Amino acid sequence: MKFTDFLNYVPKIINQELPAFNAHAKMAPIERISSLNPDYYKDNNPKQSAVMMLFYPKQEEAHLILIRRNEYPGVHSAQISFPGGQVDPVDTDLKATALRETYEEVGVIPSAIDVVMPFTEIYIPPSNFLVKPFLGLTAETPHFIPNPDEVTALIELPLRVFLDDSIVITTEMETSYSKKIIVPAFKFEDYIVWGATAMILSELKETIKRVL
Repeated sequence: MKFTDFLNYVPKIINQELPAFNAHAKMAPIERISSLNPDYYKDNNPKQSAVMMLFYPKQEEAHLILIRRNEYPGVHSAQISFPGGQVDPVDTDLKATALRETYEEVGVIPSAIDVVMPFTEIYIPPSNFLVKPFLGLTAETPHFIPNPDEVTALIELPLRVFLDDSIVITTEMETSYSKKIIVPAFKFEDYIVWGATAMILSELKETIKRVL
């Protein structure tokens, strides 16, 4: 899909009621379904964080940026995610967190991003994070500068590929809470996206598809 065509759908996207739990659950391992209910984590005092779902034009076609995180001793080592991270004391709100982290991780300056709307927050039990996603747009093709301390690869996902249902699979994974678990995932090129990122992508995908 051309980026200019996608922009025409944005006003309709803004007016959509978000599918929230129903969309998240479609890409959640069975073991994670219960954690999608706010009652599950309300007493856990989760750490606040935010991510940016950033669309941009590349050769006129709409793309979404994802990153592959560095390997480190932690539950999210080497996983594919959106640019984003934990709230910092300098952040005025969660939108500011998403913008700051996007700049720090992939080099897109906050003033270049039009933050369109927030999406449904999602809880990540292994790390006790509550993540707020934001939909953002940048009118020009970004000159991405990945932070080598945090990012090992940039993944530029064309919107037309993202909307293709054939990239949805089930696969066996090793996770922080199970040696073998069957999970729903998105697969494109050699990348497999599962867990919280896949759940967030699911809500984004359903919301976009409703207006096409």
